Amino acid sequence: MTRRFVLASLATLALAGCDRPAAPGPASEAPAAAGRAASADAARLLDVVDGYYEGHLALNPLVATERGDHRYDDRYGDYASAIWMADSLAIEQEALERLATVDAARLAGEDLVTYEAFRRGRELRVEGYRYPSELLPIHPFDAAHTEFAVLASGRGAQPFRTLRDYENFLARMDGYVEWTEQVANNLRLGLAKGVVLPQLVVERTVEQLDALATDDPRASAYWQPILNFPAGLSVADRQRLITAYDDKLRNRVLPAQRRLRDYLQVEYLPQARDTIGWSELPNGPAWYAWLVRYHTSTSLTPDEVHELGLAEVARLRGQMEPLARELGHPGDLAGLFAALRADPAQSWAEPAEAVAAYRSLERRVDGALPLLFPKRPKAGLEVRAYEPFRAASMPGAGHAPPSDDGSRPGVLYVNTLGPASRPKYLVEATYLHEAVPGRHLRAALALEATGLPRYRRHDWDPAHVAGWALYAESLGRDLGLYTDAWSAFGALASELQRAVALAVDTGIHARGWTRAEAVEYYRANTPLPEADLAAAVDRHIALPAEALAYKVGQLRILELRRRAEQALGPRFDVRAFHAEVLDGGSLPLPVLEAKIGRWIESQG
Repeated sequence: MTRRFVLASLATLALAGCDRPAAPGPASEAPAAAGRAASADAARLLDVVDGYYEGHLALNPLVATERGDHRYDDRYGDYASAIWMADSLAIEQEALERLATVDAARLAGEDLVTYEAFRRGRELRVEGYRYPSELLPIHPFDAAHTEFAVLASGRGAQPFRTLRDYENFLARMDGYVEWTEQVANNLRLGLAKGVVLPQLVVERTVEQLDALATDDPRASAYWQPILNFPAGLSVADRQRLITAYDDKLRNRVLPAQRRLRDYLQVEYLPQARDTIGWSELPNGPAWYAWLVRYHTSTSLTPDEVHELGLAEVARLRGQMEPLARELGHPGDLAGLFAALRADPAQSWAEPAEAVAAYRSLERRVDGALPLLFPKRPKAGLEVRAYEPFRAASMPGAGHAPPSDDGSRPGVLYVNTLGPASRPKYLVEATYLHEAVPGRHLRAALALEATGLPRYRRHDWDPAHVAGWALYAESLGRDLGLYTDAWSAFGALASELQRAVALAVDTGIHARGWTRAEAVEYYRANTPLPEADLAAAVDRHIALPAEALAYKVGQLRILELRRRAEQALGPRFDVRAFHAEVLDGGSLPLPVLEAKIGRWIESQG
């Protein structure tokens, strides 16, 4: 898609909302005219936001599929190409230009929230295009190549229910092949400009591509839909698809992955940098500062985040010490952490045990949910193990949201790779974080808010989303969990890990910490299993500032709750507060703060 086509499409979508209201008539007509003007600005705002949303999906077909919009299921998207980058920047700039025609002073309620969130998001994205992220287009964490394998396996968002679905994915595979070629081209350009990935990021990515590699298409993850044909396909169609998939995988997809893997291993890795911090890149300090603002939706600097992390680590260690005494390690957190890493009683014997433990919590939490929330999510939740080809680079658990069309439930993924390293004491806190009332409840309720623009229902502000998930962990006692010392310890251990992340991420990318220093800081301040220490640090290295969203967002939500409790006293209703935080979708923290402030005033 060309930049001209994108802008022309947006202009067409805009036509209905571009007429300005007529000048007001006599004084007796002024209130009605003012109402019409306000209504016109609200309508114009919706046109701007919907036009942007349509343009965004057209440029990001994988996002559309994930959201249950199947208009683009046959396209991969030319992510990272120069044309795609130009088109993506163009729709951000175009949206801001059109937004300038909306008079924010005439907006109120959810329209004002939409305006504030949309403007802030577009301005931040435009600023981000100053930095050449397209020259670092691949990494091993939640990576494009592993996510594509999930789509191809039939276990993700890509539908395989009809003949057309199968044909769509055949076409999408061609786009994926083109993406692998674009990745190599961008990496070569990055080498020429000094924008280069760290060696360990490249090594982990090669390991993932090796896990996906095979010379036999029928032994690959991509073959699973062929093994699970829907009942309605004719014998002739099945045979044709078997032939077509075998040919496409054997001669296009698998060779393309192999070429990318070989390029990374043979040509790129010897030139990859041995440093790990973003500050080592050209314009790196400014780039990292922008990433901090993006992921926290605040104006915090890296130094301020670092100091916040150190303070939170000290505070949480102080809270953990009494529990350490109760668990038999008085005044010796280091001893407790070391003992836990070596204690098989705290780990799972079999992968199935870990999955079953998470499933068992659903009924317990669901029964108590009305105490804290006025609504339950309608979308279902499945519990699955991560696929083997991506488990090594994934955290202990994760969540995939449900689709907007209701065809796909949310998924709580559990990492069962090396179950002995997945602590039992973290299960309750992790379930609250990833499932209910954390990520799944938030995402499902946002999708159900059909009165909001699609942009609001689907937008993903990192600090609100991650901050809410961490805040949800604090609700365990009210939901009937954390009833023993071990689960209470797990809740503190989980929060402590997020506090450590503030110090480690900024330490690596703004203060020159080495990988060994970062691993040791995690080891000294968390009970993370030994096998997970390096993976946690390597995720910081590959995805700078991503981990800052959790603690910054959680602290802001806790502060907003305290503010509401103090202002409203006995009139404070925690159910109403939670509804106010969640019902508007995912919002930048300053916009959420203003929204909660208006809500507090309305309760008086």
